Amino acid sequence: MNEDIQREFPQFGSRRETRPAVIRAKRHPGIAYDAIPASLIDSVIEPGDGNYQRVKSTFFRGGAPGIVFQVNNTEQVVEALAFVRSHPHLPLGIRSGGHGISGRSTNDGGIVIDLSRMNKIEILDESTRRVRIEPGARWMDVASTLAPYGWALSSGDNGGVGVGGLATSGGIGLFARAHGLTIDHLRAVEMVLADGSVVRASEQENQDLFWAVRGAGANFGIVTSFEFQAAESGNVGWAQLILDASDIAGFLQKWGTVLENSPRDLTSFLILNPPRQSQPAVAYVMAVVNSDDPKTIRNRLQPIAEIAPMYRQQVEITPYASILTNAQGGDHNGQGEPASRSGSLEHITPEFAVAAARLIQSGVTYFFQIRSMGGAVSDVPVEATAFGSRSANFEVTAAGTSRERLNDAWDSMHHYFSGLYLIFDTDQRPERLQDAFPPKTIERLRELKSRYDPENIFRDNFNIAPRPKKEGFRE
Repeated sequence: MNEDIQREFPQFGSRRETRPAVIRAKRHPGIAYDAIPASLIDSVIEPGDGNYQRVKSTFFRGGAPGIVFQVNNTEQVVEALAFVRSHPHLPLGIRSGGHGISGRSTNDGGIVIDLSRMNKIEILDESTRRVRIEPGARWMDVASTLAPYGWALSSGDNGGVGVGGLATSGGIGLFARAHGLTIDHLRAVEMVLADGSVVRASEQENQDLFWAVRGAGANFGIVTSFEFQAAESGNVGWAQLILDASDIAGFLQKWGTVLENSPRDLTSFLILNPPRQSQPAVAYVMAVVNSDDPKTIRNRLQPIAEIAPMYRQQVEITPYASILTNAQGGDHNGQGEPASRSGSLEHITPEFAVAAARLIQSGVTYFFQIRSMGGAVSDVPVEATAFGSRSANFEVTAAGTSRERLNDAWDSMHHYFSGLYLIFDTDQRPERLQDAFPPKTIERLRELKSRYDPENIFRDNFNIAPRPKKEGFRE
């Protein structure tokens, strides 16, 4: 067909075709598949499509959404969100890298807006280390792009994690004590709001929205690009140590004391697995020393190495980017519902260490991790962003196979915690919001939610509900 005629009459000659009956038969009721605009046809994946198995689940959660939009740009995000607004009864998942532990980036029978194709990384200004990153980029790709400039952005501990979910929630990474959270390096965002408008938010424009995005972004819109100011970073010390943790409580307390007393150029993560088949518990310690000086690295790591007998050690001086080359390839094929809990901890007290040891030995959890915080994280005033756990020195995460058993165990430890990291938690009970955000923060977030998302379009996560304005309002 003549291209001029096709542009003039887009309803003719578009790529919309009658789908085969075998595909239409697998469509979910309540979704107006035939009303999808022509501009989105190439981005649509339905349950009957051959590549549906690749996109229905995430790394941690099995899903069966009714439709997935794999969008390519901001304009398609706007159009996909318009389709979402015409289906207010359906759940909505926003997905960047698909790693989210909370599992909210897929669903059953609803809509998913998949941002993985929006993955550009662009250097905006070398003099100010300003970079623009789209939400579907993975942190390993960000690190490798920044490495030649001698820059880095603190992210998590897995290079396959997408930028979008982490950069709107916090970002407790291996540079946390040295450089703060990922959101502390955010300078501006472009985002699509619930009504389909596209706005820019920064310290100079839409300041309230910029405040909310840094810690509670999933409730306010879809960020389509981030502007960060990267930190200067040369080679670093990278250690992976395996130590005897027969005395689980004692190990936890000693490790916590070492971290709190260490200079902020040391950040460490600890994974402590339960004992198996009469074997002692072992501790897997990861540590980054923000220095390439061998003496400094040795001095920072030695106190950790002296906590308990060591089974194995690997210490190297390496670019930060090489640490994040640990992503597994292939599609995500999570099964079932993940069960994970999170808590922010001021100190690893003897009482908490005993309670944690009891949990690890109980068989309720198969994964127990503590991430060190403090340092630069605590330099930022709690009121400066929506992230609520600035005073904590540690973030604790546990995963189990039974959500009920894990919740019961975690509830019994609740009094030890001063907050939580929402993207590491699967408990949807409303009190989790009070745990995650201080009272003044949650009140401000509710007011902003009423302004930016009064119909609660972005509700299928840890929902900060807007204040009802009329009778019959549905959360």
